[in-house]
Amino acid sequence: MLSEKSTATVRATLPAVGAAIGTITERFYERLFADRPELLRDLFNRGNQAAGLQKQALAGSIAAFATHLVDHPEDRPDVMLNRIAHKHASLGVTAGQYELVHRHLFAAIAEVLGEAATAEVAEAWDEVYWLMANALTGIEARLYAEQNVLAGDVWREWTVAGRTEETADCATFRLRPADGSPAPAFKPGQYVSVQVELPDGARQIRQYSLTSAPGGELRSITVKRVEGDPDGEVSGHLHTHLREGDRLRVSAPYGDLVLEADGAPLLLASAGIGCTPMVAMLEQLAADGHRAPVTVVHADRSPAEHALRGAHTALTSELPDAAAHFWYETPEPGHPADRTGLVDLTRLPVAPGTLAYLCGPLPFMRAIRTQLLAKGVRAADIHYEVFGPDLWLAQD
Repeated sequence: MLSEKSTATVRATLPAVGAAIGTITERFYERLFADRPELLRDLFNRGNQAAGLQKQALAGSIAAFATHLVDHPEDRPDVMLNRIAHKHASLGVTAGQYELVHRHLFAAIAEVLGEAATAEVAEAWDEVYWLMANALTGIEARLYAEQNVLAGDVWREWTVAGRTEETADCATFRLRPADGSPAPAFKPGQYVSVQVELPDGARQIRQYSLTSAPGGELRSITVKRVEGDPDGEVSGHLHTHLREGDRLRVSAPYGDLVLEADGAPLLLASAGIGCTPMVAMLEQLAADGHRAPVTVVHADRSPAEHALRGAHTALTSELPDAAAHFWYETPEPGHPADRTGLVDLTRLPVAPGTLAYLCGPLPFMRAIRTQLLAKGVRAADIHYEVFGPDLWLAQD
């Protein structure tokens, strides 16, 4: 809980800090990477840094956390904190790194705010930072303990047991622990981090959802080759180089978007490669004999670009009360006209008490959430996963 004195100071300075937070985070990363260039090389996503996405996400999380402390001093935003902590744990973030971040972040605040960064202001925002940092380190310590790994040492060697080309730009890799030990348990919807060494020596890390149910000896990830400016370094490397028999460094499973059906009606909505956690959820529901209604919604450019389309359809058909609804921008002949273009849930029935799980581009998830709220789904029952930096907070 933020002290009364600091609450008053943070409330008074939130507009000024909020207006400057983008510049502050930009300067922070400049200072951090000048001091520790290996963090950009081996920990942070270089593509997100180049695009400014990580800066936006950091700014959004700090502003959202401070606003919550001021507006709701009796509690803390655990949903936001859990999502960040899971991502940190998948990267092997250590408690000591929070000290490093603190040093460079507050130097950036002093530099950007100048005389406005008085001792009183610095003290108040220092309290905000450590409330957030200590909450995260506590959650991360629990996550490491649950997976029986040490902070900073989350990696295991896995062997590629098979590869399947799903679409022109998506491939599924089936993996098993290289040492022959059992694959760690996970919950449908979770992801793993994958670390690869690139030609320039950098060890870049990306997260990929597990696309099979938790049972069995193998784990599967489906990787979409990212093309743009810049192209995806890790996805391109995996598509070009990873073949059956190769080794891959993979983290323990993490992620807070996990299936908790408990017999409730479900809606699983995805777009593009966001279908990956949904397929794992469907496989688990089929294995569990889930009998409540399940509505499957997916949006893609075309049927040919719909990764895991066969599994998406087949697993839905295994459930006794489920229906799949696919929207395509460019459909194949005979596709329903009302399933062309953007997803429109107007005509789809949504059962009372539905739990909704969303994964896909941010504009898609925002649109689906708005439609679900209009249909009476509680905000607390709508859960989402963001691939990459969580910009939902940055845009609220």
